[in-house]
Amino acid sequence: MRRLVLFFCFFSQSLIVLAQTWEAGVSVGASGYMGDINPVKFYKFTDPAFGALVKRNFNGYWSAKAGFTHGRIQADDSKSDNADQVNRNLSFRSDITELSLQMEFNFFNYLPGLLPGFGSKRLSPYIFTGISGFSYNPVTDYNGSEIELQPLQTEAVEYKKNAISIPYGAGVKYNIKGNWNVIGEIGYRTAFTDYLDDLSGRYPDFTVTPPVSPLSPALSDRSLTAADRRGQQRGDFRKRDTYMITAISLTYTFVPVKCPTF
Repeated sequence: MRRLVLFFCFFSQSLIVLAQTWEAGVSVGASGYMGDINPVKFYKFTDPAFGALVKRNFNGYWSAKAGFTHGRIQADDSKSDNADQVNRNLSFRSDITELSLQMEFNFFNYLPGLLPGFGSKRLSPYIFTGISGFSYNPVTDYNGSEIELQPLQTEAVEYKKNAISIPYGAGVKYNIKGNWNVIGEIGYRTAFTDYLDDLSGRYPDFTVTPPVSPLSPALSDRSLTAADRRGQQRGDFRKRDTYMITAISLTYTFVPVKCPTF
């Protein structure tokens, strides 16, 4: 009888290699932004971020993940090395709240909770991509107050405060012990908007398009030197901004079969 039970357990555990298992966890890390105010520094993470995830592991190589992430992004022309940016003198910050669906591919067979000898590795690098929906709301400081920029239409353009993005990135998974895992990840999100920073195209001509608020002209052109900039370049003309998130996650893998001990 004991041999029969052991055989059943080992056979069942071997099937887990092909079966689906659930995984859930939490994450902490940092967030950052690339766009018109930070055009090149892809490594500039500025603020803390946190999140949660639920994952379906189809096998040791492929997983589908649903994730929630909240962080903040910000940038300031006055801190730039570029003299034109310093003179432009724009700044913003924005909370980012994201819901995403992602597919992960492990380079090694990685599925914690298996009995030893079934081919599951304790460590694996991985890559991911998917789709995300997120909300944002750029604000800036003006005369000692925090001002929301989106309602002001500083470029005489009305844009929404939510958008779609494409996440992609890479990470490393490590099985601490049993079903517990620690995961390190860095990911970038190509946003389908160029207004994460309230900045995209040209300085508007408010004599042609009346401003929606008395603050609109003041926050549209905050340059340190006076000039008529109507129609001149304000942003970098690239169509999309990017935000990025790096995180450390602690997860638990739920394996459906438990073997008795003798």
